[in-house]
Amino acid sequence: MTISLNHIIAVRIFKNCHYPYLCSIGEMVIMVKRRLIVLILLIQVSVVLAQKRQLARPMPRLVVGLVVDQMRWDYLTRFQERFGNRGFKRMLKEGFSCDNTMIPYAQTVTAAGHATIYTGSVPSIHGIIGNDWYDKLLQKQVYCVQDDSVRLLGTDKRGNLMSPKNLLTTTITDELKLATNFRSKVIGVAIKDRGSILPAGHTPNAAYWYDATSGNFITSSWYMNELAPWVTIFNNRKIVDSLYRIPWSLSYPISSYTQSDTSDNSLKNNPFPRNLDGNIGKSYGSISSTPSGVAITLAFSQAAIEAEHMGEDSIPDFLTISLSSTDYIGHAFGPNAVEIEDAYIKLDQELASFFDYLDDKVGKGKYTFFLTADHAVAHVTAFMEQHKLPGKSMKKNLLAVASTEKKFGLTGIIADELNGQYYLNSRLLDSAKIDLNSFKSFFLGELNKSPDVLVAYDNGNIQAVNLPSELKEMFIKGYNFKLSGDIQVVYKPGYFFGGATGSTHGSMYAYDAHIPLLWMGCGIKQGNSHREIYMTDIAPTLAALLGIQQPSGSIGKVINEIIK
Repeated sequence: MTISLNHIIAVRIFKNCHYPYLCSIGEMVIMVKRRLIVLILLIQVSVVLAQKRQLARPMPRLVVGLVVDQMRWDYLTRFQERFGNRGFKRMLKEGFSCDNTMIPYAQTVTAAGHATIYTGSVPSIHGIIGNDWYDKLLQKQVYCVQDDSVRLLGTDKRGNLMSPKNLLTTTITDELKLATNFRSKVIGVAIKDRGSILPAGHTPNAAYWYDATSGNFITSSWYMNELAPWVTIFNNRKIVDSLYRIPWSLSYPISSYTQSDTSDNSLKNNPFPRNLDGNIGKSYGSISSTPSGVAITLAFSQAAIEAEHMGEDSIPDFLTISLSSTDYIGHAFGPNAVEIEDAYIKLDQELASFFDYLDDKVGKGKYTFFLTADHAVAHVTAFMEQHKLPGKSMKKNLLAVASTEKKFGLTGIIADELNGQYYLNSRLLDSAKIDLNSFKSFFLGELNKSPDVLVAYDNGNIQAVNLPSELKEMFIKGYNFKLSGDIQVVYKPGYFFGGATGSTHGSMYAYDAHIPLLWMGCGIKQGNSHREIYMTDIAPTLAALLGIQQPSGSIGKVINEIIK
């Protein structure tokens, strides 16, 4: 009897025959069939159990997304000893912290950040390449949420008409609306219009922002024909005047602010407490640059939850909140200022109260909350110079433009300069019959002579730029062929345009691109991760939590670690 090697191996694998050399092929076939049947049954049971687990997974009644405008990740560790147990520390204890969350594109500004968080996409796709950009066809600057076809509601002010029209993709809030046949309620709230409009998406019940002229929260006709009555009631309370009557006092003795620069001369010239009552009825915009701007934003957010009955049924609702005041304070004083430390101490207290409200109103464990930032911020250049660290407050490079104009005998060759990009006056160059490549080559040579510039390059040939692939990819993701400028200038780390007392952001460097990302509540595990996660991963993760489709331009990945 001839027995093949495969026959022997197969029989021994199944081990069901006491005499493997004598087992027949028929017996083996029967054993294989039996085992396949068992395997198929096991797979079917596993699928059923997985489906049951999926169906049994609790769905949040309310998702609250909070963007802290201009929050550095390291504020969580720098100021941790100043925080109570019910704000930031509660999120760190009960929820999940993604400690190495990065912005994946180069232009780290407010509009691009808010759009990316809620679309899971990047400026090259969603089209929000900055707070402003130059429209090459209209030959003028365009604001990110500008829409001259709508009208404002809640104010007599004209102009500054706003909507999400310029956002080219859907948001996670749009997708929630689609998934529930528009039964979900979606509301956006912020002091800044772009901080409210872009997260709320194209199809919300409303997006509301603060009008510095009237002290009212307003909206536009994109969302409704008349301002909701509850908003009018809220505005008529003039909470801003009540907040102005409360001085900005430090939460602790100034000597205890050891994480901040207490030697700053501005503290001597403008000591605490700082009285704000002189603004009553006069300067409604001043509230934005104080911690009270956070208080009024969260007060309006609670009013929206109450009036719109958000989180009261099994159909998930979504509230997007952006806290703009931290950005205004950060720009004015910088990340090492006493004002910033105190602003985050007070923000921690406001978060604790807001969580208590959500626990009582929606129910603990029945809402999902996440906190992140649209960008971080650089250290003040004067502070860096004082401590012999690299950094510089720059002035515009007028020499490169002047020498190029002289070379080609033309003036007005630059149509605009925004987001570190030069928009060339192509019509002028065409009419003068100047070779575009020769022009760009000379202009780039002049720009690269500046000691402030790391590299200037042609956006039309971005692959050729001498940058590490990681940084090059950030510029590619931030570049939109139809909207971006012709020439990109990359400045050295710590170099930016600004004064000696304040700070700014907008670069691809870690001090601008490393942001916090905290999750808490329904469907969220407890823990933290140090692996690199991106801002684009937030929307896909929310889609997985809610069991809905990702936004139309999403390129992010689900953060599996956080999901129960």
